[in-house]
Amino acid sequence: MGTHKNLPEKQPDHAIELPSLISRLEEIRESITVSEAGMAAKLASVNPVYSSSARNLVHYLALRRHDIRGLQDQLATLGLSSLGRAEAHVMATLDAVLGALYGLAGRGWQPHPSPASFSQGKKLLEEHARALLGPGPQGRSVRIMVTMPSEAALDYALVRGLVAAGMDCMRINCAYDDARAWAHMIEHLVRAREELGKGCRVVMDLAGPKLRVGPIEPGPELLKIRPSRDLRGQVTKPARIWLVPATREGQPLPTQADAVLPIAEGDLASLQCGAGLTFRDARGANRRFTVVTVADGCVLVECRQTSYVVSGHELTVKRTPGLPMVFKVGVLPPLESPIILKRGDRLTLSKEPRLGRGAELEKGRASQRGALITCNMPEILGDIRAGERVWFDDGKIGGVVREAHSDHAEIEITQARIGGSKLRENKGINLPDTDLRIPCFTAKDLEDLPFVAAHADVVEMSFVRRPQDVQELRAQLARLTDRPIGVVLKIEARKAFDNLPELVLAVMQHPCAGVMIARGDLALECGYERLAEAQEEILWICEAAHLPVIWATQVLESFAKTGQPSRAEITDAAMGERAECVMLNKGPYIIEAVASLDDILRRMEAHQVKKTSRLRALAVVGKLA
Repeated sequence: MGTHKNLPEKQPDHAIELPSLISRLEEIRESITVSEAGMAAKLASVNPVYSSSARNLVHYLALRRHDIRGLQDQLATLGLSSLGRAEAHVMATLDAVLGALYGLAGRGWQPHPSPASFSQGKKLLEEHARALLGPGPQGRSVRIMVTMPSEAALDYALVRGLVAAGMDCMRINCAYDDARAWAHMIEHLVRAREELGKGCRVVMDLAGPKLRVGPIEPGPELLKIRPSRDLRGQVTKPARIWLVPATREGQPLPTQADAVLPIAEGDLASLQCGAGLTFRDARGANRRFTVVTVADGCVLVECRQTSYVVSGHELTVKRTPGLPMVFKVGVLPPLESPIILKRGDRLTLSKEPRLGRGAELEKGRASQRGALITCNMPEILGDIRAGERVWFDDGKIGGVVREAHSDHAEIEITQARIGGSKLRENKGINLPDTDLRIPCFTAKDLEDLPFVAAHADVVEMSFVRRPQDVQELRAQLARLTDRPIGVVLKIEARKAFDNLPELVLAVMQHPCAGVMIARGDLALECGYERLAEAQEEILWICEAAHLPVIWATQVLESFAKTGQPSRAEITDAAMGERAECVMLNKGPYIIEAVASLDDILRRMEAHQVKKTSRLRALAVVGKLA
């Protein structure tokens, strides 16, 4: 057979690609260098502890201005890094890839100095996490944070149990309880740390300017009394009610009961067991209470029929001979009267200090008067514009602003349950499209800050939106204390997400900082469809800045509340390993939830670090041998 001398020698598949790949990567590297030069002033303002980290963040932001998906595929084909794990060490990764490409092309390569090498990027993140959240426990680098329930101020065993189960950070939400209760929680933590020989940081969360529905017209002053019945409607257990002198209302009673009725007039001590108190309830039905216990001036009665009692009701005891004894019911607390909203309804958000109310027919007219509410920060009406979205009660009710005026806004309800959803006072309001110009601190925040500055290891800033908000917090802390206090920015507003790079650079002016992904409000502000994408972007940017991240909202929530986790939330908890800390909320089974999360995180750490899979030996593979 003859030789084919005229055929060209076959070239490797990558031979023609190398020059274009090198050129493309060098263009990206040059754009990063230019970007860093343009950010020189901002980089100079960060705290020295974050100097290298801030430079790396700027490099990452410059890298992500490019769409390099095609380039990634080409690099992967050559068996090189696709830059998909470059967050913590951008320039070092680029130079490593360029060095390999130059080598394949037979050319020499001289790497440039980078702010974070492969090992330094990981080390810086670990150091910053340790400074903010404390040392990670043995065998688990991801910390566990737990929000304290009110009971933690009274129950030392609860706090001790949480520390023993694996809690690394005690979170106190300043939106609840008061300074006295917070002090007791911290006292319990100090005692538990000493007894168990474990560390645990104190994290305090400022409530921030959370928009909430204003007061709503109360319902009637009425108490519904209802016995227990079986499926056939037969009474299985009568209702038990304490009749208590109105002057002693709220004091402890000998036994539990279904209800308590204050008695404004009448000598309860004169009643005897077996006596019957008759009355006509609010519906005009004849009803009877039977006395079963008389104790210390209070009377326990039973009722075998559903009854509606209102303030001022008279209960009568017939006497033979003699006039009947009359007992008058005192003032009952009004029933909650939520507003029912359906799709297509109109809701007025008013600036005037009025009580909210539901829709109703106007007197003497066939037309209906729409529902009305106020909010705790009426000044926002100057910022709202027509066409902007509104969410109420954690997204249970949604609407769109149809008209915007200086003193009110007209909202059309676009999302509600079939049959209507209930809107109650004090429920949250989210305006994801509105550029709110409200202060970063409320009067309550400023009142709480002295306690926070004196006791907290870390302060969390809620509803941060702009870099100026971060500067204001730092100024407040500097005014109150010279103690080193970490600062965590809660990313929960759409504006905060949009301004994330600027916020991160602003908080890096503080010597100890981090970020929380507050997924509850963030989902409403960015849209549920985009939540997964948004939290990934936050994780990437924070890793590039070597800032620790707290993964929060609804982690193992079913477990903490019911003792039974859902399958989906177990997977969600496992993904929390991507962060430096995972936060759990309160619930009756919170100690068990902490212990379970501790186990989940320890297992996941053997398989995953950030976005990198760790290829430990798999037991399941051995079954094929």
